[in-house]
Amino acid sequence: MQPTDILLAVLTVSIWGFNFVAIKIGLQGLPPILFCALRFIFAALPLVFFIKRPAIPWRLLIAYGGLQFAGQFSLLFYGMKLGFAPGLASLVMQLQVFFTVGLAVLILGERPRAAQVSGALIAFAGMGLVAAHLDGAATVIGFLLVVGAGLSWAAANIVTKQIGKVNPLALVAWGSLLAAPGLLLASLAIEGPAAWQDAAARFSWISAGAVLFQSYPTTILGFAIWSTLMRKYPAATVAPFSLLVPVAGMLSASLVLGEALQPWKIMAGLLVLCGLLLNQFGGRLMLLVKAAR
Repeated sequence: MQPTDILLAVLTVSIWGFNFVAIKIGLQGLPPILFCALRFIFAALPLVFFIKRPAIPWRLLIAYGGLQFAGQFSLLFYGMKLGFAPGLASLVMQLQVFFTVGLAVLILGERPRAAQVSGALIAFAGMGLVAAHLDGAATVIGFLLVVGAGLSWAAANIVTKQIGKVNPLALVAWGSLLAAPGLLLASLAIEGPAAWQDAAARFSWISAGAVLFQSYPTTILGFAIWSTLMRKYPAATVAPFSLLVPVAGMLSASLVLGEALQPWKIMAGLLVLCGLLLNQFGGRLMLLVKAAR
């Protein structure tokens, strides 16, 4: 990769990692589902007026918007609202890699490689370490909601496989547009008008900044850079940069929010990263070992 593109890849994963801090800050003044809805309203507008809808069936576009955006982020936001730490959330979300492998086996009939199974076991050992250190029922529920968010992301990956090659920016913009109305209705039903009134009364420049950071740098800029790099280079060259997301997430949560990096968190992070590395590179490593013999 060219040095400029390496810097762009690092910038993207840094934004995605820091995004967990932005979520935590935004949740201080906004109810989680309404916050999520605002994110995707601004991510969709005004782009949908300038980008044609992807030429795919409505059912796939609705499924993508519902799983990739509405489902994933409402669960993530609620989990963090219940006290699950942003740095840990950035780590737990990486379970989507292994959930995607499992769903591909169940739905698409793919056969997992030995390295993928081994990587999943190592990563889930890291999740076990996280679960063992949770304190309080709310935090446990928050952890489970974030795991659910990773599962929703994985289901969206399967839908994306079925969609095939389309303009990724159009897919993000129109998926965001379709996610927003359901989120607004869910917020009204679950959080209620009183929560909207309270959010309006407490709305500040910090709240606005958190929403706009979610919508534009995280969603639009991040996906635009990532999709450009994926078209320019082989997926195997670009995809490993996503391993830096939990690193950026845990470091930024520590620096900005003062989230402690206890030894067990570092160990859990190393287990998950080792699992991800084995999932990403294990197959090629085994081929190299066989070739050496």
